[in-house]
Amino acid sequence: PHFKHWLPVTRAPGSWLVCSPGRKPHLIYLQPHDYWHVVPAAPAGYWVDSFEITIIHEAAQARAHLPVAARCAVLGEPNVALDGFAPNNPQAVLDYLHWQRSYKTPYELAMMRIASRIGARAHRAAELAFRAGKGEFDIHMAYLASARQTDNELPYGNIIALNQHGAILHYTDLAHAPPAQMHSFLIDAGASFHGYASDITRTYAADGAGEFAALVAAVDAAQQGFCARVRAGQSYPDLHLHAHHVLAGVLREHGFIRMSAESAVESGLSSTFFPHGLGHPIGLQVHDVAGFQASENGGTLPRPAGHPYLRMTRALEPGMVMTIEPGLYFIDLLLAKLREGPLAGEVDWTRVDAFRRYGGIRIEDDVACTAGAPENLTREAFAQLT
Repeated sequence: PHFKHWLPVTRAPGSWLVCSPGRKPHLIYLQPHDYWHVVPAAPAGYWVDSFEITIIHEAAQARAHLPVAARCAVLGEPNVALDGFAPNNPQAVLDYLHWQRSYKTPYELAMMRIASRIGARAHRAAELAFRAGKGEFDIHMAYLASARQTDNELPYGNIIALNQHGAILHYTDLAHAPPAQMHSFLIDAGASFHGYASDITRTYAADGAGEFAALVAAVDAAQQGFCARVRAGQSYPDLHLHAHHVLAGVLREHGFIRMSAESAVESGLSSTFFPHGLGHPIGLQVHDVAGFQASENGGTLPRPAGHPYLRMTRALEPGMVMTIEPGLYFIDLLLAKLREGPLAGEVDWTRVDAFRRYGGIRIEDDVACTAGAPENLTREAFAQLT
């Protein structure tokens, strides 16, 4: 990620970038003599004039072009060490760079908008495959074909979940045969562009109407309300807790629980149906850095008690991009614990059992915080589809 932050080169392992005060960044580009693998093409494009570029053909040749190691912060993985030049990854430098990565430049936002458009286009193709009765594997293949990206190029492994598989938060099995009867479809899939990621989730009811479709619509409306709160100064943990209250209200309104939304959150009952965090930072990495960081000097902002899976605890600032991905699920393991506990009487188990076949619902957008209204990269990408 530290390399990709500077230039759109994602397929030249073994290359180095030297950043020195007062000088052009120096790209030492490995173009190996190799007949076992594809050799990276020579650097080309709009960005090359901004760099001094040296081509090398063996990894060890980089050492002659690198500065004195003692005067450098050397960022990288241990396996790239050269004689006398090994990554030291000083924590103070990492903390500062991670903090700054939270604030996307106009260039970075442009890359993320394109990644969102690729993802939205592929999501539409996946939905059409689902409507045509395809199984998980074939839906996945339709997604790849539309995105024109391989599994290795995607920012993360696609979650393509039909029916009760939607209750498995990181489901990646991809059953080949379609189920005997279609009930629901949950897809969590993104795309990459020049090293930047999109992360999008949608849930569909097979019949397009009925009670599950109404529940999907309720979660979608709630999610759009949460996205609208992506404003400068908003505490992300507070937004997460707000989401719990709203979703608990949805559970009560749709007849799954009898207690008030406030009591459902205070008692922890809402976490049975919404067991993960509201979202996470996104950018060069899908789960991007500095979500818990207290300042550019490091430190940690703790999660609120009872919410161990929240992936961001900072207040929002202009330039940040994060996902907003609330969900409601019918997870057998968690429901069994609830049924055996003191709050079991607050649940309409007949209704809950009737919804197990749908698995769950998650709606996810990538949203940029600005000085004013938020920019929803995902909704705008879907709106641009023809």
